[in-house]
Amino acid sequence: MILLERTSVMNLENAMRGARNPMNSWARMDSGYDEEGNYRLGPNDLDLAKRLRKAGSDHRKFIRQIFVSVDITAPLYWWKEYDTYKVATVANSTSTMHKIHSKPFSIDDFSHDHMTEGTLAYMETVVEKLEEIRQRYLETKSKEDWYDMIQLLPSSYNQMRTCTFNYETLVNIYFARRNHKLQEWHTFCDWIATLPYGKELIIAEETE
Repeated sequence: MILLERTSVMNLENAMRGARNPMNSWARMDSGYDEEGNYRLGPNDLDLAKRLRKAGSDHRKFIRQIFVSVDITAPLYWWKEYDTYKVATVANSTSTMHKIHSKPFSIDDFSHDHMTEGTLAYMETVVEKLEEIRQRYLETKSKEDWYDMIQLLPSSYNQMRTCTFNYETLVNIYFARRNHKLQEWHTFCDWIATLPYGKELIIAEETE
């Protein structure tokens, strides 16, 4: 399971202006804001953006200046893979260490959408045990009980992080993960395609 919410894309106008700096071609800019306040690339700017994207990373530096922020809720096993991307990314997460005991455990705190029936039944017993330990910890504040929660916690536990990227980073992630065996990566790559000009500026090889 993965959930991507509250997506914001920023700085497209400034990035596009910067893309024209090398040739001093600002007079050809034909983009602007629509009635909903979204920045829309005109034919001239979109053509330039696509050509620079196709020319390679040295020429498409402007997409490093297009920024994305999104809240992602995903299981710890997915975050473990995501954490390989440490360049041009920032993430602030909810705290497992400090807040794991702050609410009752339920099966919906864990990704279980692909579990078979028998495994799901076992998972429910694990969740019940975690809740039992949590209740005991609230009474005792025992470090042993706290460690029991932390070390028993399955990697399917869902954590929310507010993440930021730029479009160049998303190019790297998309082509590294689009064929991954985890369904969460497929959902993530589908989300990339929905970003403003994501198909043209991030996954260009598949749309040309």
